[in-house]
Amino acid sequence: MSAPDSVIELAEARQAARANKDFALADSLRDQIFAAGFEIADIAGGFELTPKSRYPIIEKLRDLKPFNLAANEMTALLVVEGFIEDALTCINSIKANSSCNIAILSNGPAGALVDVIDQRTGLVEIAETGYGEAINALLKSVESKYVILMDPSTTFTGDPVSLAIAELDKGKFVAVGWKGGLVNLADDWRSTEDKGDGEVDVLFSYFMAVDRGAALEVGGMNQRAIYYRNADLEFSLKLRHGSGRLLQMQLPLEQGRHHGYHDADPAYREVQSKKNYDRILERFRGKEAILSPRR
Repeated sequence: MSAPDSVIELAEARQAARANKDFALADSLRDQIFAAGFEIADIAGGFELTPKSRYPIIEKLRDLKPFNLAANEMTALLVVEGFIEDALTCINSIKANSSCNIAILSNGPAGALVDVIDQRTGLVEIAETGYGEAINALLKSVESKYVILMDPSTTFTGDPVSLAIAELDKGKFVAVGWKGGLVNLADDWRSTEDKGDGEVDVLFSYFMAVDRGAALEVGGMNQRAIYYRNADLEFSLKLRHGSGRLLQMQLPLEQGRHHGYHDADPAYREVQSKKNYDRILERFRGKEAILSPRR
C-alpha cells in the first residue's frame, strides 16, 4: 500500500522542518501523518511511510496506555502467548455469552486477533514480557470495577460473568472462581486440595473474577512471576492476607488443552513453577490465620 500524495507532501514538509530544526512543526506534521493513517520513520537519506497498525505495538509494558473501551462493570484480561486459534475461540465464546469487555495483551505477534477488535475488545501487542508484569499492567489499564483473570484455554458455555458479578456485588467475597482449593496443612503447605464449592484459600486463573480495587491494593501479581503456574496461588494468598475472602462456585465454563502447561518446555515449566511456589512457602507458610475455615 503506497501513501497518497497528500501524506507524502506532509512527510516532505516534516523532513524540511527537521532540517531547519523546527521540531515543533515536525512533531505537528508527524501527528497529521498519523491521523491520516500512516506512521513515518526516519531512514538514511529520507523517510519511510507505513500504514498505521490497527492496534498498538509496544516494546515495554510501561508504554501500555489505558484501553479505550466502552463503560462496563467487568473486563476479561487475557494474556495470549501464541496459539491464536485457541485464543480466538475463547474470545468469541466470551462475546457470544456475555457483555463484558475484553482487554488482550498479545505476548508476541497478534496475527488474526486483530479481527476481534471492537468497542468492548481492545488489543495490544508486545514482543515479550513476564506473566506477573503483564497482568499487573492490564489491571492498571482498564477502568471496570471487576476484572476476570483467565487463560485462553477456557471457554464460556453460558454466562459466568453475571453469576460472578452477583456474588461480588454482595461484598462478602473479593474474588470468585471456577476452580480452587484449600492449602494442604498435612504436607506443610506443599499442595492444595479441591474441596468443591465454597470458601477457599486459593483460586486458579482459568477463570478468576476479582474486585479490581482489592487486586491493586495488594499489589497484584508478583512481578517476579515470569510464568503463570502458581502465580495465581500466590495472588490468592495475597488477597486473603489483605482480609479478602475467595469463593469457588459452579460456572458455565469449559477447559480445553492448556497449552501454557502441556506445550511448554518441561524444564522451563518445572523450574519457573518451583520458583513461584517457593515464594509462596517463604512468604505465607505457617500463617494459618489467613486461611479459610477447614472443611
